[in-house]
Amino acid sequence: MLRQFFAMLIISMALIVAGPASAQNDRLDLDVYGDLPGVEIIVLSPSGKRIALLGEIQGKRVITALEGGKVVMSPTVIGDLKVRDLEWIGEGQILMVSSQTEKLGANFTTDKHEFYVGRVLPVDEGKASGIVFNRQKKLVDAIFGNYGIRQIGDRYYGYYGAVVLEEDNRFILRFEHGRPYLYRIDLEDMSVKKLENSAKAGFDKDWLIAANGTVAASLTTDENSGKWTLRNGRNNLLAQGQSVSGRTYLRGLGYDGSTAIISERKDGSTSWKEYPLAGGEPTEFLPDVEWEELFFSQKTGHLIGYLEEGSPPKPVFRDPASADALRKVNKAFASMEMDMMNWTDNLKHVVVRTSGNKDSGTWFQVDVDNLAAKAIAYERIAIEPKHIGGISTFEYEASDGLKMDGVLTLPPGKDPKNLPLVMMPHGGPHSYDRPTFDWWAQAFTSRGYAVFQPNFRGSTNRDGSFTRAGYGEWGRKMQTDKSDGLKALAAKGIIDPARVCIVGASYGGYAALAGVTIEKDIYRCAVSVNGVSDIRAMYNEDYRATAKDQTTKVRLLEQLGPRDSWNSVSPRRLAANADAPILLIHGKDDTVVPYSHSQQMADKLKDNGKPYEMVTLNGEDHWLSLADTRKQMLNASVAFVEKHNPPD
Repeated sequence: MLRQFFAMLIISMALIVAGPASAQNDRLDLDVYGDLPGVEIIVLSPSGKRIALLGEIQGKRVITALEGGKVVMSPTVIGDLKVRDLEWIGEGQILMVSSQTEKLGANFTTDKHEFYVGRVLPVDEGKASGIVFNRQKKLVDAIFGNYGIRQIGDRYYGYYGAVVLEEDNRFILRFEHGRPYLYRIDLEDMSVKKLENSAKAGFDKDWLIAANGTVAASLTTDENSGKWTLRNGRNNLLAQGQSVSGRTYLRGLGYDGSTAIISERKDGSTSWKEYPLAGGEPTEFLPDVEWEELFFSQKTGHLIGYLEEGSPPKPVFRDPASADALRKVNKAFASMEMDMMNWTDNLKHVVVRTSGNKDSGTWFQVDVDNLAAKAIAYERIAIEPKHIGGISTFEYEASDGLKMDGVLTLPPGKDPKNLPLVMMPHGGPHSYDRPTFDWWAQAFTSRGYAVFQPNFRGSTNRDGSFTRAGYGEWGRKMQTDKSDGLKALAAKGIIDPARVCIVGASYGGYAALAGVTIEKDIYRCAVSVNGVSDIRAMYNEDYRATAKDQTTKVRLLEQLGPRDSWNSVSPRRLAANADAPILLIHGKDDTVVPYSHSQQMADKLKDNGKPYEMVTLNGEDHWLSLADTRKQMLNASVAFVEKHNPPD
């Protein structure tokens, strides 16, 4: 049966996703790599019969819904709207969550903020539409926490955090504070009901919603001391404690909904416990399992499984029928680098995304009961298998003996010998790279470069101790881990160590700047996209954004190390040491790493007579969400590397 299932993974388009035609030669235009993918999100309805899709159809970026390959919702053209999520409301509506960057006034703790907006889109005729909280004049029409959708009787309700505006004695509405209240919104008529008040000043509050739509648990944390209290829906105290870094989180309900899962970071490590909502002693949560993500039922909010760490990561489900379905899906896609993107609660219908060698991104709709799967969309139809550079995992040791790895991508059609290299560290830094198709890396390989994406200490591809090994190591061991990978590749004869540039975004942008200011005589050029240039400035920005609460201070100091060491690993402070040309690219609307980081780095390089270029991405955010500016970034970064480190 499994053989039959695997054989049915036939590439047959059920949805025509338009893409630019292939170039007549093997070299594609860079815009083909830099454009937003032809499909960005696909989610299943609760029955599995319908899919909601965000993608490009006939040259337009749209949201639509399909059933059996037929359109059941007129495509909604969304243009450059930054869509972050799609979620079904029963079978007849879709919740679209998008974000937009807004400037704030002088009295706020940050200059700009990314606001998330929920829009209800009708699929079936007669269903309601509208923006969450838009009809309530005292509520900001944005959501500040999404606590799920529940079906109560024949109606669907959404549960969201809301910021309430205060009315003064002249009946003028004004912003008082940003601590959210918990509201329920009827998704049939968009009416609202307040369920819980916000936390008091200096505190943070989070909630879990039970399957019946009531509050199951709440967690309140003192933002200065880190003291926390856990209460059930009847406001009974279940537990209390203290994490001086403020990292105590309410993660979700347990398998049967009778427990609340809490994570708490204390004394350098994180503990996970389940607290009975009826009261009683907690138990350890998954004590013998290394995992990286939890899965919860959209219908009930209960835990249904988790993603076990590994290469590749392995989803695990408790329900025997679901576990059997999962086994079949994993077996069928065993030869591919795949992710289960979405599924029905019973796991009878699954959406799978694959990418990697000879695959620039393919989405499959899987019917587990009938052992059938079909490819329903391609992300980059113009990028054919012949255009894709070979992707593999390269293992090596750091100079202190710590074992690590990275993703090596080779240029198509070239012998893996003495190649020019682009070192491309990931952002985060608490993230990691897998051997999947990466549009930025593949753009460079299409021009003749090998690309190496190291999973340096501080990455999350191994256990917690490997992640914590990066604490206090910005510009130090985290940096030499990258150049140690370069040395290992050179020792194998794969790359030419004299022809290397370093390119990265966010933390990766910091690493690129550090590569030519802290390290010496390694890289011929550096490209920093939305990169941190000064650690003290980053600390001050993050601390200010939380109104200087002490838990943020503790958390940042733990990760960044002693303050008296920051200047020695801050590229802006070391601009005079730059030993290679630098390209700075930054989104003007970046709310994570402010535009000022690149602007001030450029000023320091100019003052010190160092070669640099600066590209501003107008209207762009930290995540390169817009097609035009993303292509602008890609063209500029590749041209800069080609200029200073020619591939031939």
